[in-house]
Amino acid sequence: MKVVVTRQLPNEIIEMLSNRYEEVVVWEKEDEPIPRERLLREIVDADGLLTNLTDKIDKELLSQATKLKVVSTLAVGFDNIDVVEAKKRGIQVGHTPGVLTEATADLTFALLLATSRRLVEGMDVIRENRWTSWGPFLLTGQQVHGATIGIIGMGRIGMSVAKRAKGFSMNILYHNRTRHLEAEEEFDATYCSMDDLLEQSDFVVLLVPSTKETHKMIGTAEFERMKKTAVFINTSRGTNVDEDALYKALESQSIYAAGLDVFEEEPISASHPLLKLNNITVLPHVGSASIQTRLQMAKLAVDNTICGLEGKTLIHEVK
Repeated sequence: MKVVVTRQLPNEIIEMLSNRYEEVVVWEKEDEPIPRERLLREIVDADGLLTNLTDKIDKELLSQATKLKVVSTLAVGFDNIDVVEAKKRGIQVGHTPGVLTEATADLTFALLLATSRRLVEGMDVIRENRWTSWGPFLLTGQQVHGATIGIIGMGRIGMSVAKRAKGFSMNILYHNRTRHLEAEEEFDATYCSMDDLLEQSDFVVLLVPSTKETHKMIGTAEFERMKKTAVFINTSRGTNVDEDALYKALESQSIYAAGLDVFEEEPISASHPLLKLNNITVLPHVGSASIQTRLQMAKLAVDNTICGLEGKTLIHEVK
């Protein structure tokens, strides 16, 4: 069998495949996606594909993959994969939920703290030799302890963020498609409408998947409902936010600040208007980027691939 791996992974991960299968083709560059032309060429006679969120697995590609049995993505999100088309062709699709929950919750809360307390600005003040004296209001930000956090999307990561918020004695509001009784019982979280959450929260944290329903769900109307002191955090998907509306809200200071790990187009250009603002903290989509978590994700992606190739039920299959 032939397996195509679209990013360079640690040797012990690749060996899980190469010790079982005759041909394992690995794209040699870790920090650059495999060129589309190369992927289309390799997929023609591939039995398995271990991919990630930067690769577009669409109808064009799947129509050329006449032997393909499984697509396994090293990610929890799968909006880059035409799942419907894959299912039509009898191709199983696997992903890696669960293992990245705690790392992403850590990063979400780190971004919340860094943004509210202006940590990056503080580092810049020192690096640029602008720290001349202590001042009573030098780099003052928004207090986290005891504040109100509004979590949009109370899934696994939302629950873990709520757990961290509870440790900071925060008042927890949440909005979800359905009520989450466990969150209410364990963290004293309050279920509320989107409008109420936006109006009452000091911190608005977006943690929903990327779907047609969530596309640009946070836009002008939503930012206008937020407090002028509100901090907006997005570690879900960039397409869930109207970036033009976010820019206007930040530039006009109708909200206090924003912390983003994801963007509408990735990688974001260094010339993007958002990056010219000083009330924003940005990261290059590193929500799950702890060494331990990424190794777990890679192993799970390989296990899904092996299950698909050997006719077994995937450990985590996209339904």
